[in-house]
Amino acid sequence: MLTEDFYCDEVLSGKTQVNKVIETKNVLAYYHTRPFYPVHIVAIPKKHIPSLITLEESDSELLLELLGVIKKVATMVTEENGACRVITNLGEYQDSKHLHWHIVSGKPLR
Repeated sequence: MLTEDFYCDEVLSGKTQVNKVIETKNVLAYYHTRPFYPVHIVAIPKKHIPSLITLEESDSELLLELLGVIKKVATMVTEENGACRVITNLGEYQDSKHLHWHIVSGKPLR
């Protein structure tokens, strides 16, 4: 069962264990628990923010930290695999209502 905010309810609470890639004070990047790509890493802020379009002025520092983590992960994935995509979803495309970015490489698994 997928909750409205899988990241707060499961990952950040510790209910669902994840394989961490990078963790900072305010950001967590980890391997997706049910990957859609051969390489599938998710980066999330530890603060609940519903989506990219709900970011507020006060979130600027957090957004810079998040983008810094995404850049490091994307660099690593690109160096190891030759390419990657950095994706965030909005509206009906966004399953979990917590800002998150996918860093993926390879052809979709399903």
